[in-house]
Amino acid sequence: MILELKNIYKDYPQGKLTVHVLKDISLEVEEGDYIAIMGPSGSGKTTLMNLIGCLDVPTSGSYYLAGKDMSRLSDNQMAEIRNQYIGFVFQTFNLLPKLSALDNVALPLLYAGVKKKERRARAEEALRKVGLGDRLEFRSNQLSGGQCQRVAIARAMVGNPKILLADEPTGALDTKSGDQIMELFQQLNEEGVTIVMITHEPDIARCARKIYHIRDGEFSKGNSGEFGNEDNGEFSNEENGEFSIEESGEFVKEDSSEFNKEDSGEAAE
Repeated sequence: MILELKNIYKDYPQGKLTVHVLKDISLEVEEGDYIAIMGPSGSGKTTLMNLIGCLDVPTSGSYYLAGKDMSRLSDNQMAEIRNQYIGFVFQTFNLLPKLSALDNVALPLLYAGVKKKERRARAEEALRKVGLGDRLEFRSNQLSGGQCQRVAIARAMVGNPKILLADEPTGALDTKSGDQIMELFQQLNEEGVTIVMITHEPDIARCARKIYHIRDGEFSKGNSGEFGNEDNGEFSNEENGEFSIEESGEFVKEDSSEFNKEDSGEAAE
């Protein structure tokens, strides 16, 4: 088990009120998994990503990363674990505009104390791996959106993390570039990288092996837990192709047509 969340709650004070953003979230991710967490705006998925990425802490509940109880670690210890185990990919790339692609990718290694020659060699290797070996000295304003996201993926992977945590990785891209990024994710997963991806797009979520739905801070999960792109890019279910959604502690069958509206251009939440 690479990461495990048990009964996670996250609250934020808002004046005299308390906003309950996450409610009793439990999640187990095995090493080598590729999961997608889907939800509309305001569902709590970004807050969940921040918790998984050790950028925030839960109000209650426990989070284990690589067998370590994160609630027992200091901020410095959490930062060390985060840098060792997690690579981040964001919707807006978060590249430094004055740096070249090579220097952007090498930056995490600089913070990790890696010597200049080694970090530049590793950054170059990471960029070649994502197909940008001929763009090493280009700045972000000289690259397309898809190329910028490839630089961001190279930066996330240059430290050889166990987990790639991606927040809406195709949200700022056109369809073709998004498909290319998903192909790259598939390649990384086949090489053993665990991927946890946040998205609101059904077509993008379908690239993962497992799909979890979050709404109003609570998880709904398919009964089999084996949806996604394992065989042919379509949703699957061990019983009859329908989804079973957990609400208020009970499994309730949903009409499968609600999750198959590609022909009409709609997507059910």
